[in-house]
Amino acid sequence: MKSMLAIISNALCRITGKNVGAQTVSELLIDLSEYVSLTSSAAPALAQTQRQPPKPPPVSTRASAAQLVSAQTDQLDRPGGRVVVARSFADFTPQATFDIKKCDLHNLEEGPPLKAELTREQGLQYYQTMQMVRRMELKADQLYKQKIIRGFCHLYDGQEACAAGIEAAINPSDHLITAYRAHGYTYTRGVPVKEILAELTGRKGGVAKGKGGSMHMYAPHFYGGNGIVGAQVPLGAGIALACQYQGNNQVCVTLYGDGAANQGQIFETYNMAALWKLPCIFICENNKYGMGTSVERAAASTDYYKRGDYIPGIRVDGMDVLCVREATKFAADHCRAGKGPIVMELQTYRYHGHSMSDPGVSYRTREEIQEVRSKSDPISMLKERMLNNNMASVEEFKKMDIAIRKEVDEATLFATSDPEPPLDELCNHIFSNSPPLEVRGTNPWSKLKSVS
Repeated sequence: MKSMLAIISNALCRITGKNVGAQTVSELLIDLSEYVSLTSSAAPALAQTQRQPPKPPPVSTRASAAQLVSAQTDQLDRPGGRVVVARSFADFTPQATFDIKKCDLHNLEEGPPLKAELTREQGLQYYQTMQMVRRMELKADQLYKQKIIRGFCHLYDGQEACAAGIEAAINPSDHLITAYRAHGYTYTRGVPVKEILAELTGRKGGVAKGKGGSMHMYAPHFYGGNGIVGAQVPLGAGIALACQYQGNNQVCVTLYGDGAANQGQIFETYNMAALWKLPCIFICENNKYGMGTSVERAAASTDYYKRGDYIPGIRVDGMDVLCVREATKFAADHCRAGKGPIVMELQTYRYHGHSMSDPGVSYRTREEIQEVRSKSDPISMLKERMLNNNMASVEEFKKMDIAIRKEVDEATLFATSDPEPPLDELCNHIFSNSPPLEVRGTNPWSKLKSVS
């Protein structure tokens, strides 16, 4: 079979002038459907031009999925001419419905739906978001090992479906606050990749002017990035209280990890949120390990979605972007209806260790990580769904991957060439209004001097 595929692929390569290397029958059929040609004796030069793949469009940091897909070759229909028939957008399935995993429920009669609709445009956008976060985090890993990024650095690769799914289900005017593993949410909340990487390298073009680093990034309606374990949970309840007080029909998504789930301040926050019926979605990103300790060793009960007791809860497949999206929609509707808070547990997984100082293989095996990658990777899962339902092509995803890699490389160049913030700005942005006369032994008119 492999030799037959090789013979047909080589023949197709000679006919179309394109490098074709199909490994399976399905890939060969895709190649055949994309490059079927009707030949005649006229216009060979024009035909040669038509065989060349179109150039991908320029990609901005927040480019839409449609902009990441190259335009299809136009059909030529003239006497004596050569016609090249390529797949157009009309050839793809515009929308499909998928079965998703049922959520476990606590104190709820009904939960999120068991089916999710996905349009082609949504699928490409989710893929672009998750792949961008993945490439950004892998680049951060590289820069950290080169000692260009210093200090604390907690990477998010493996958990991309959580950030992409939540963002797809809420409004830009809704609020979000999370812990220190915040790079993915910083991106989904609208911050360009170059500003995130520049913040990691401590440059003045970073989202926090180079003063916050990995754990302290902010954007409109995004409150970080918080370095104190669990401390963002009562802050999130406070934001939800403001939403209720202002009557703006907004919600606050408050995230924390399984490692923080045993903290007393979280249960105190549950109590106040339930008493006041605050529009707060408490989300525990359960990635199975709190630092280097598995959830089974750290918690008497690992049913984190039941921890709210009197607060309803749902447990969700956090590796499926559609599952996360539908569950978050359900939770947001619950809050907006005035029913008070809700607890969500997203069962997810991180590929890196707890932080860059943690190799991540002393308390779990490499085989465990590889098994999750091969069976439950959120990006691969979405890609296979779309390919199997004719919602996109292999070439299309390849072009998106190339564009994303290029954007991350350009962002890296900015993050390593942009200057550091000047020393005399060290005490700026501490207070919202005019600074006091003394800031830790200095005054606002004195110039700080480096002693290093």
